[in-house]
Amino acid sequence: MSSVDEPARGRSSAADTIGGLLAAGSIVLSAIAMGLGLLLQLDAHPARLAPVAIVVALVAAAMSRRYEPLALKAALFGAFAWVVGMVVAVVTGGPLF
Repeated sequence: MSSVDEPARGRSSAADTIGGLLAAGSIVLSAIAMGLGLLLQLDAHPARLAPVAIVVALVAAAMSRRYEPLALKAALFGAFAWVVGMVVAVVTGGPLF
């Protein structure tokens, strides 16, 4: 046994942690853009929020290799949320921008 421990393989760096939080935040922004904002009494603007959520997901993917699959799913969910949010906004007469 040596007195110096090997670094843990499953340990995440600060960039991994921030990347995971950004990916999760992107999913939350996408959900608000999709129509969850109506339930929370927020003025959800899908044409503003969904592209921002997609950009945040892409930044998260660039930051962290560990959470890259989550960031990809967040970006795809952002695109889906944009479509659904635009449909909901048009049907309900809500604001787009």
